[in-house]
Amino acid sequence: MRIVGGEWRGRTLAAVAAGDPGGHLRPTTDRVRENMFNLLAHGAVAHPVKGARVLDLFAGTGALGLEALSRGADLAYLVENGRAADLITQNIKRTGAGDRVRLLRHDATTLGRWSQAKFDLVFMDPPYGKQLGQKALVSAETGGWLAPDVLVVWEENTVQSAPEGFVVVDSRQYGQSVLTFLRHG
Repeated sequence: MRIVGGEWRGRTLAAVAAGDPGGHLRPTTDRVRENMFNLLAHGAVAHPVKGARVLDLFAGTGALGLEALSRGADLAYLVENGRAADLITQNIKRTGAGDRVRLLRHDATTLGRWSQAKFDLVFMDPPYGKQLGQKALVSAETGGWLAPDVLVVWEENTVQSAPEGFVVVDSRQYGQSVLTFLRHG
């Protein structure tokens, strides 16, 4: 795994094989990340990454949030409560992103209240098929984490339904991964 674009393009991230059943890791592939960021830059779901405040729920390796930072995001909060948090710490060191990234060792489905500046770009890559993404998105919205113009990029194995208050604006399939793009609406 590596950063595929921006300032840290080509930088290798800590190794994770095809998955880590014990840590429940299924990292977003380089190809899917590259397509995701191309859609954000030029596609039907275009949304500025440069200057964004990014929230990466179920961060796993941290690759999505770190990729956004490499492409000019101002700040990224990576939310992970599993064993992968140590892997994220390694990847933060590998990129040198320490001053622009925060790791929150917390359950993404029970975020609680947020009183700081809101996030305008959210990545979610929950364990497939467990309905955790819905819970996390509702938690982020009711907790005050999301800016009114937020774009959510949700990776699962099927197209996801929009929770109340959100609309699906696009979806794309890449092998077993489906990206569902949602806007607050």
